[in-house]
Amino acid sequence: MEKTNENTSILKAAWMIALVTVLSKIIGFLRDVVTAKYYGTTWQSDAYFYAYQIPSFAIILLGGVGGPLHSATVAVFSKLIPDLDKKPSEFVNKLYNTFLCLSVLFFTGLGVLFFIFAPQVMSIIINNGTSEMIALSAKHLQIMTPVFIVGGIVGIYYGLLITYKKFMLPNFSPMIMSLVIICVTFFRQDTNCYVLAWATTIGAICQFLLQFPQIRKIGFRFKPNFCFWNNPELKTLIELVFPAMLSSTIGQLHIYIDMFFTSSLRDGAWTSVGYANRIFQFPVGILVTAFLVPLFPLFTRLVAQKDDDGIRSYFNKGVGLLFYVAIPIIIGISVVGMDAVRLVFERGEFDYNSSIMVFDALLYLSVSILPYVFRDSITRVYYAFDDAKTPFLVATSSIVLKVVFNYLFINVMGMQIGGITLSTSLVTLYNAIGLGVLMGKKIKLDYKDLFVNLAKMILIGAIAFIVSFITAKIIGYTLGTSMNRYLFEMFRIAMVSMVLAVVYVVLSLAFKVGYVDEVKERIFAKFK
Repeated sequence: MEKTNENTSILKAAWMIALVTVLSKIIGFLRDVVTAKYYGTTWQSDAYFYAYQIPSFAIILLGGVGGPLHSATVAVFSKLIPDLDKKPSEFVNKLYNTFLCLSVLFFTGLGVLFFIFAPQVMSIIINNGTSEMIALSAKHLQIMTPVFIVGGIVGIYYGLLITYKKFMLPNFSPMIMSLVIICVTFFRQDTNCYVLAWATTIGAICQFLLQFPQIRKIGFRFKPNFCFWNNPELKTLIELVFPAMLSSTIGQLHIYIDMFFTSSLRDGAWTSVGYANRIFQFPVGILVTAFLVPLFPLFTRLVAQKDDDGIRSYFNKGVGLLFYVAIPIIIGISVVGMDAVRLVFERGEFDYNSSIMVFDALLYLSVSILPYVFRDSITRVYYAFDDAKTPFLVATSSIVLKVVFNYLFINVMGMQIGGITLSTSLVTLYNAIGLGVLMGKKIKLDYKDLFVNLAKMILIGAIAFIVSFITAKIIGYTLGTSMNRYLFEMFRIAMVSMVLAVVYVVLSLAFKVGYVDEVKERIFAKFK
């Protein structure tokens, strides 16, 4: 009975988080539509997005939901707070302040270094860029350096809020930055994109201001504490955060490698990769956030209770459902992805050639969805076992592979933008396989059941792809020249999505794909 209630609670939390995440992603999409309309895919937009990758490392990768600071906070504080209805104890409050002070000192130092050496940093990353682009990108980076400090604080706040099962605010606050960028860009444009850099900094500060009152309401009070030594709990936090930060840094190195190779391509190439990644993150981010945010504290508790069967059960259910939803997303991108890109972005400075560049990047990136969700899911199990070293080592070992793939696809095969995202997909697959194999040293997960169901899903997906592709072609031949472009694209996306959903679900029930029957029974039970 307890497991059933836990399962229901997780699904309920997942639905609530998914709804808020959908809203956040929609706002993020509107942000991209506005920036694409006014700045298109130009060398000036490239300069901003090159610079943005560095502070975004702090606010999104390190400090975001699922980042090292959030994950370490959840892993440690969820074990120190047995009763979530009570105010945190003096000991917990002291640990919070010590961790916060250490984070602020570290990220402030990092921000100062990037501010001073911005020109040198950008000249290394944009090795093949013009001097104008490097100088403009360095100025953007200097404007955005305060984001480093905010990123560290927000990451800890995310972890505390999720530990106290306050799931909504951490998933709601990222849209604040998007709203700020939309408003500032809409009312003020400049040719050098400085407005985007200032809006990014202001938006990050607003994220902090939004969460601070809730942290105080829970019972945490800020009292500077610099007791960094002889503190076992802080040592555990650092042992989790440091390797995880290094692991995230390795992931960021992959991006810098991509930036290095992309700077030799046509103007707007890096902007196109950025927009493709945002489209990719729209469905995938919703899936991963909705399921893994409530599952991670559960994994931590199950590890503490030494409930291996519970870990296997919840891992397979979570990843199995993620696989199930991921496959039609891949099919949808491959069949009507170009329609979606044109519908969302193609206006103002963003023309048909820009759409082709973005879709080229998106198509090859879409194949990474399956290994992406598996990698992120199993990484949470490693963190639950207080092991951040293994993900770091696996990520480190993939650096050379990333360079080799980029060189092969871009310099040898001449794949241009698609080569960047194809190499990303293959490296993601390598990381997923490595983490899956090494997990056997900690716990034997039930991969057989998981991948038998995945094989069924892929077979069903192949049939659904053929039917969807034929549907898209028929609509194109019959209505492509007689309808308004926007109406045609909306109609074809809607019809293909409906056909894809019906064929995929019906075949899933016929083939008795695992986990689908359980979801069906829960839905029917709700109606009854």
